[in-house]
Amino acid sequence: MTSDTTQTDAVATQTENLRDTITRARFVLFDFDGPVCRLYAGHAAEKVARDLVDWLERQGMRGLLTPQEREHPDPLEVLHAVDRRRPHSDLVAELEARFTQQELRAVAKAWPTEYADAVIRTWTAVGARLAITTNNSPRTAARYLEGRGLAECFAPHIYGRTQDLHHLKPDPDCLNRALKALGAEPSKALMIGDTPSDLYAAQRAGVPFLGYARHEDKEKQLRDAGAEHVVTSMKTVLQALWGQR
Repeated sequence: MTSDTTQTDAVATQTENLRDTITRARFVLFDFDGPVCRLYAGHAAEKVARDLVDWLERQGMRGLLTPQEREHPDPLEVLHAVDRRRPHSDLVAELEARFTQQELRAVAKAWPTEYADAVIRTWTAVGARLAITTNNSPRTAARYLEGRGLAECFAPHIYGRTQDLHHLKPDPDCLNRALKALGAEPSKALMIGDTPSDLYAAQRAGVPFLGYARHEDKEKQLRDAGAEHVVTSMKTVLQALWGQR
């Protein structure tokens, strides 16, 4: 057997394993920002992070953040930093509420992930039950899904950020809440996410994982973290589901 034949067989086996992973899922847990949409496509995350930092400075809390944290482009990192130093405080609650308002503004300019709407509708059509498991506010996810006419595919199973920020992924809390509400065995579920924290949360919940990577850097991050299955387009998922119908 030549090396080319061996490689072709390996690719075929990997493709079949991916198809099986997709089609045997009876419960599908979607991360929101990434697999479903690009939330900050028109309302940059960097600007949201800057807004949170500016608000803290106006409260006289500049010293809570390191210089690196004040320049961080991810608003969740700003929120985490404050929570580490003022856990369960009114300050964290106010900052989280402000963050949620910024997310809700971002919904108006969010871009649907290509093929995601069709994947969601098709998975629903073949009998899977769906949930959102996200570090975003559940209000944010709900507003976006309502605007796309997808709310009925998920409702009421949208599980996101609470004021207990230590339960954000990679903690499996939102996945466990979804599994419990759905009455789902973890082995019959599938988590779709685009970050290592999604993968780690799925592993801790005992749920199979499918990575979504819209560019090479994302794919490398997921592969390096140990993701076995990664797709670069949701079209791959849609094609597997079409074969199931």
